This record gives sequence, C-alpha cells and structure tokens, in this order.
Amino acid sequence: MPKKRKAKGSKAKKSVRKKVVRKKKVAQRPKRKSTAKKVKKAAKKKSKGVKAPELPSEPIGRVTHYFAKARATAFKIEREGVRLGDTLYFKGHTTNFKQKVESLQIDRQPVSQAGPEQEVGLRTRSRTREHDLVFKL
Repeated sequence: MPKKRKAKGSKAKKSVRKKVVRKKKVAQRPKRKSTAKKVKKAAKKKSKGVKAPELPSEPIGRVTHYFAKARATAFKIEREGVRLGDTLYFKGHTTNFKQKVESLQIDRQPVSQAGPEQEVGLRTRSRTREHDLVFKL
C-alpha cells in the first residue's frame, strides 16, 4: 500500500503529549505568637547603644575625614585643645561613642597635644563620618 502524501498548504496537527507538572506539597510553618516577653527582649537588644553622657554646650571640633584602612579619624579642632589621655565623645547621625585619646598626629607626626585651628588625626575604635561632632569630656 502506498504512503499517503500530504497536500501542500494543509496544516497537519501533531499530537503533543503535555507533561503534567505536579506541585510538591510544602509544609506550612506554624504562625508565631507575639508575646510580651519577646517584645521586651527585642526592645532591650535595640537599646544596647552607649548612653550619651552629659555633653558640654559646644563641641571642640568636627570630623573632616575617616580613613577606613587605618581606622583613623581626622578632625579639625575649633576651640580648646586636645592632649593624650583626654576622653573624646563622637556624636553624629549614626555615630555615638566615647574614647580615650591614645595616639595623636599632626601631618603624620606624633604629638602629645594640639591646639585650636589644627587638624589632627587619631585612631578610633569605631567608624566616624564627616561632620560628626567631637566633644571633650
């Protein structure tokens, strides 16, 4: 028996077997119940930051640059002076810490004290940002 020829222009339908995709059942997590203890615990964790000490009315300086690799801060002294052993408080939008001055430099040269209108650098334990205020405690 001879094979049937398809006529030109006719569209032959192919039967396509569709794959059935079955979704896996996912176990639903139980809903958490909010308790007063959990809320209090979360509030305590959030407020672990350093409480601001009583600050003088005016800052002694303002941060001009932070060197991330050296973890050092440069700031310009606007009034008073700074010596080794002084305690400085850095306050800004996201900055809030105090630190004792253990190293002090002017133009990469170690010094023991610095006066007004000088720009000094010191190592800090935390990041500071430009325009953060520096207070002397």
